Amino acid sequence: MPVNRLASFECLQSSVRQKLKLLPLALALAGCASAPPPATPTSQAPEPVKTVPQPPDKTSAQQSLESMVALQDRLYRIAAPLIVNNSDLCRSSARNLLGFTAKNKYSYSNEFVDASQKSFGLDDRLQINNVLPNSGAARAGLQRGDVLLGVADKPMPIGENAEREATAVLAPLVTGRSNVRLTVLRGGTQRDLSVPLTYACAYGIELGNTDNVVAYSDGHRVLISRGMLNALASDDEVAYVIAKEMAHNSLSHPTRQRMSATVGGIIDNLVRVHPDMSTMSGLAGVKPMPKELDATADKLSLYMLARAGYNVDNAPAFWTRFASQYPATTLNGYTALHPTTDYRVEAMNKTVKDIKAKQAAKKPLMP
Repeated sequence: MPVNRLASFECLQSSVRQKLKLLPLALALAGCASAPPPATPTSQAPEPVKTVPQPPDKTSAQQSLESMVALQDRLYRIAAPLIVNNSDLCRSSARNLLGFTAKNKYSYSNEFVDASQKSFGLDDRLQINNVLPNSGAARAGLQRGDVLLGVADKPMPIGENAEREATAVLAPLVTGRSNVRLTVLRGGTQRDLSVPLTYACAYGIELGNTDNVVAYSDGHRVLISRGMLNALASDDEVAYVIAKEMAHNSLSHPTRQRMSATVGGIIDNLVRVHPDMSTMSGLAGVKPMPKELDATADKLSLYMLARAGYNVDNAPAFWTRFASQYPATTLNGYTALHPTTDYRVEAMNKTVKDIKAKQAAKKPLMP
């Protein structure tokens, strides 16, 4: 027991009863036995305080870039099974894909060059930043962070225009082949990987840098805004929106509505780090989707979701709730472009029943 804790007690002796002063608790427990005073510990010089260097505070540019990349990563992860498992439902847009994306320090914008180096270790060379789950690239062992040195013995460009120049190099290599050979640098060691190409829906999945709760499709790309991602509670809900826009593309609705160029311009604007929001007032020139086309896209999207392994049971209730939270009266929001919610939900309920019946009967999930 610590010697600085005291206890008050009385000790009865044979000749006299007397009050004793407060004694250390250790003596009280020993039954009044006398004991020598505790030894004074030998004084020692205090050990020097070890200081652990703290990482420097992240700059605002680093924080912004990391937040944006985290949203992109989430978007790609949720979209991946929709892209990989639905080549039969997007036939006009199905292509052989390499199954990865690569970026360098110039890929974002000039203001993020330094931040991309500090946060992600990017330099002049292209580095794998996303591998499509369940793709040939994933099965071949390609990893995020691999430095892309060459493809099919062709060296990869480096520097400020590397990403754009690489597209021109890679495009011919996915035609008429079943696999390509990649040369990558991983942990200082050069590796050659034989990567099977992945036949999938060749839609670009883009993050829109706006807090407007919107999503767009222009026939080739799907854009989901930062505001939309932040508004949705689960990955399933994000998948519902991605699949809906993929379905519009697969059914050529942007072309039929003569909206491909208009929506394409909106996507080009919103993928910028700092979009020009002065052009985004109202509907931004986009026609609301007719109810028949919208319901057809809803039906196809539910099949895409089921084939990708997502739960379709909650989709009708989600769209009803979403339209209530973000009504058509919000002109720069999603529901203003897809206003016939009741009609759509009725069609969705029927489609969900059809899908469940086909799943129970182990029939192919085709509309």
